[in-house]
Amino acid sequence: MTKYTTKLAGRTVLHRMAYVLVRDLLALLCKVWFRYSVSGREHLPATGAYVIAPVHRSNIDTPLSSFITRRRVRFMGKDSLWKNATIGRFFTLLGGFPVTRGTADLEALKRCVHVLDGGEPLVMFPEGTRQHGPTIHPLFDGPAYVALKRGVPIIPVGIGGSERVMRKGSKMIWPNKCHVTIGRAIVVEHGGSGRIDRARMAEITAELTVRLQEVFDDARARAGD
Repeated sequence: MTKYTTKLAGRTVLHRMAYVLVRDLLALLCKVWFRYSVSGREHLPATGAYVIAPVHRSNIDTPLSSFITRRRVRFMGKDSLWKNATIGRFFTLLGGFPVTRGTADLEALKRCVHVLDGGEPLVMFPEGTRQHGPTIHPLFDGPAYVALKRGVPIIPVGIGGSERVMRKGSKMIWPNKCHVTIGRAIVVEHGGSGRIDRARMAEITAELTVRLQEVFDDARARAGD
């Protein structure tokens, strides 16, 4: 398994300015091309760290997840994206950090906790890789784990229409409408400095499954799925 330091790059003022510039440009292009819309922004905390937990049906889910807030968000990416130094620097600039796909990457979870320690929102796709269809697939415990580690809320996010815009395996981006529904926060207490209570972690993941299906259904209906 590839080793990474927990130190995260991209925290200078220049990086933040570049992030805002690129994100706003992408948001404008997406608004024109597939007419995305967002509802439920009132559920986002104005300050402090939190975990954004979106459904995952398309590669465009990552930028759509960053459009929900004016704050900079962090997200994980498969480590192969960092094999090319130039591309890797670009993803780091946009708030990304590498993880090893298909492994129990404890270093990745440490990095996620480090993001929360910095007070920034963190995007974690609880279904893991891209899935298919209108039903939420079994979730990983990662979002519950890092939320318990720092006592931060989890925000369920449904994304409707993105699978029609860019299906898994497709290289085309089709001009179909997308909608993003932000759900009510799942309040998570601090799990303490010791070992995380696995039963509590499972409870949070089960609640997230229900909430995620609700916002996914709403987003799909608003997108005309």
